[in-house]
Amino acid sequence: MSERLAALNLAAREALPGLLGVEVLEADGPAVRARMEVHAGLMAPNGYLHAASVVALADTACGFGCWLGLPEDGPGFTTLELKANFMGTARDGVLTCDATRVHGGRTTEVWDAEVRDAQGHRIALFRCTQLILQKKI
Repeated sequence: MSERLAALNLAAREALPGLLGVEVLEADGPAVRARMEVHAGLMAPNGYLHAASVVALADTACGFGCWLGLPEDGPGFTTLELKANFMGTARDGVLTCDATRVHGGRTTEVWDAEVRDAQGHRIALFRCTQLILQKKI
């Protein structure tokens, strides 16, 4: 595993993504691939995958992509807006998420992500806008 992936996965383990079991598999330029094993802690009371679990996976992948593209002296970023459309769910297996930057500006980035179940079926489409935080003068 590259140093970049190891650093991302360490950061994930020490925060919400770690509690959910998110693991970054690839991080190359404006694209990130992540996975999350479906487990009881990710379920809604009705026994199906909680929508927030899917959003957390997608937002984590997009956020890590944004983080990797920040200038060295950049103070950070935050999710400004997000939207998710769900086409399915999962009760077991592993979810994968492929996130891609579709706009990289000076003050914002827009990311798209697809989340798929273990059989490769698309279960969610996700889009978010990241606000690039500026240093105070």
